[in-house]
Amino acid sequence: MENDSLVSIITPMYKGEAFVGETIESVLRQTYADWEMIIVDDCSPDGGAGIRVVRQYADPRIRLIESKVNKGSSGARNIALREARGRYIAFLDSDDTWFPTYLEKQVQYMRDNNYPLVFSSRRRIQEVGDDEMYKPFIVPKQITYRELLKYCPIFISTTIYDRERCGLFFFNEALGSLRDDWVYWLSILKKIKVAYGNEEILGNYRIRGNSATSNKRKVMISQWKVLRNVEQLNLWEAFYCFVCWLFFGLRKYRKVASKA
Repeated sequence: MENDSLVSIITPMYKGEAFVGETIESVLRQTYADWEMIIVDDCSPDGGAGIRVVRQYADPRIRLIESKVNKGSSGARNIALREARGRYIAFLDSDDTWFPTYLEKQVQYMRDNNYPLVFSSRRRIQEVGDDEMYKPFIVPKQITYRELLKYCPIFISTTIYDRERCGLFFFNEALGSLRDDWVYWLSILKKIKVAYGNEEILGNYRIRGNSATSNKRKVMISQWKVLRNVEQLNLWEAFYCFVCWLFFGLRKYRKVASKA
């Protein structure tokens, strides 16, 4: 390992002009300074607008990779993962943001408890601005592989793992941008058995209307295919996990009360 305290931040970008600046700024404000940020532009059809925003930042810890082929979020993350030099692997999508103490608290939480993978609670904000769209998502204290089959509280942009403990995992590019992160955590939990939640709210998830997960029918079909084809559950197990996932989904999207 080149650096035992370095955090490699993996950021895929696709048409990122509108929000990637805010994402980078949230990294630059971190109280934990030992990081590298690897941003992969996934052959965005935006005339280089997102790339120009990234290039405005001269910090040598920020690296930009321009993919000449559109690979989806899985492929873009894999490109960055192959370049990562840090012991710790963190993910931050190009429209999400961290609180200033995110890295410091997450790394300390891992070290103090000897945890291999940690994920934190997060705010869920509207596409434009910083207002909350739903109540904050508070994570459980831990989750196992079997529990993860039924619901996924692990969010890509508020998760860090120790590659020395877990190994370095790559995304299943055949899944495209649907359920790929869930399958990623399932793969890791087959090895480490338990992931640990930090209940403190440390990041913002921006809910966008045109995101891959906004098409609920496609998400449901992908969820079922993962259970049956990727994890190879029998029909009854898959059905049970699918129903649990539906029930959890209904519960987690509670609107924030309207302001007077």
